[in-house]
Amino acid sequence: MPLALCCMSHSPLLNLPGPSAELLDDINGRLAETRSFVAEFDPELVVIFSPDHYNGFFYRLMPPFCIGTAAAGVGDYGTHAGPLNVPAALANEMAAAVWDAGVDVSLSAAMDVDHGTVQPLEVLFGSENLPAAAPPVIPVFINSVATPLGPLKRTRALGSAIGEFLGTLDKRVLVVGSGGLSHDPPVPTLATAPPAALERIVGGAPMSPDGRTARQEAVIAAAYQFARGESALQPLNPDWDLALLDLIDTNRLAEVDGWTNDWIAREAGNSAHEIRTWVAAFAALASQGDYQTQQRYYRAAPELIAGFAIRTAVTA
Repeated sequence: MPLALCCMSHSPLLNLPGPSAELLDDINGRLAETRSFVAEFDPELVVIFSPDHYNGFFYRLMPPFCIGTAAAGVGDYGTHAGPLNVPAALANEMAAAVWDAGVDVSLSAAMDVDHGTVQPLEVLFGSENLPAAAPPVIPVFINSVATPLGPLKRTRALGSAIGEFLGTLDKRVLVVGSGGLSHDPPVPTLATAPPAALERIVGGAPMSPDGRTARQEAVIAAAYQFARGESALQPLNPDWDLALLDLIDTNRLAEVDGWTNDWIAREAGNSAHEIRTWVAAFAALASQGDYQTQQRYYRAAPELIAGFAIRTAVTA
């Protein structure tokens, strides 16, 4: 059965005060086109490649990849809190196929997922439809934040292995990639985090409601300063973003195998590593042959601290 693809940037600021009405109208208008594409394809299964922002995965045990056989949204930034509809038996079969293909992947029977996973699902299927009225979903975590990171070519191998498996199913499968593009928001690291943040990113210390509110306020303030050019955060790099999108649009995905993590961070910011979700998703689609991108949208959006992009694609 055919595969279809939808990759999009995500941003907590889409759910917070601050971005201009013009920006939100532009993005939401394009996302309406994306929803129409997905509705016409009418997927029976969704496989979503997404990162985590220290809400479900922590340095006490940080796998490069993990397939969820059960998952729940943590509810950050106003996204869905509670279980997702994950077909456990099929997720286990997918993991076994990935192992057989020579790619090591972890399993989680209690995966916590944040806005990086849930926001695209809400965009595509409606927040009111999660989980019951949306198609079953298998979440695939790709570490894109917690350095050190593995080589990008392993992410492409993961996507290819999953795509080969999905191609054997008698189902219409939508592959989703969530993340990117160039951006460098204030995310704590092992080298820079103060003690309280270290307890969070290493041990997974619970975040209190007051803590979540403070984080949201800090994100809003950071975006306001960034949009006004008053921030020390690394600038967006639209040229880098557009070069990546051209590479994707012209079926040259294998070229990313030569990219180094240091180069990606230097050119596009530490959180640009979220392009791994796009690489995996397009590799899954490419496993079934050449593909054609259809919807093509890009906007450098300082108000979101992100290069914001959307791509939909089908096999040629």
